[in-house]
Amino acid sequence: MKNLMQSENVNVQITVTGRHVDVTEAMRDYAHKKVEGLHLDYPRIIEAKVILDVQNRRQIAEVILFCANHITIEAETEGEDIYASIDETMAKVARRMRKYKTRLLKSHRPRSGSIRHVEEHIYTPEFLETDADDVEPVLIHSEKFKVKPLYPEEAIVELELGERSFVLFQNQKSGKMSVIYLRKDGDYGMVVAE
Repeated sequence: MKNLMQSENVNVQITVTGRHVDVTEAMRDYAHKKVEGLHLDYPRIIEAKVILDVQNRRQIAEVILFCANHITIEAETEGEDIYASIDETMAKVARRMRKYKTRLLKSHRPRSGSIRHVEEHIYTPEFLETDADDVEPVLIHSEKFKVKPLYPEEAIVELELGERSFVLFQNQKSGKMSVIYLRKDGDYGMVVAE
């Protein structure tokens, strides 16, 4: 574990790009200093991407950190000042990094009996038919996902650190494609592809 620890982020590849804005040297330097200023010892940052987007009064700063052990930390903030948005986004990233380190130190592992059994329900086709069957579904948004090989416990941590409502991963225990998501009752659910 010692090789994963670091006291500062050295030689991190940092990319600053702009959407709807030309990134000035001042903006680039500010973003670089903020990423380099993350003096947390875990997880080790390998690459950082900062995306700045300016649309009228909406000034958005998004940061994606690619870290060791397949850890990705993402955060985004929208504000009226791009520098304030960068600051708030970096504060979110630092909180998520601390949260990840705390979870690691607590050695969060599922204990036997920690997964509750949910009773299976089988519904008939008549039950599922509704008056809304005539509505044609429309694809609103499409995204590409990089599928990572993770253990379910690692997927839960990534879910807590990220801003998405689910994590798609290749389950290292079973070798199958799986999805971890947060249920309405606060527990985690997992869908496994057959």
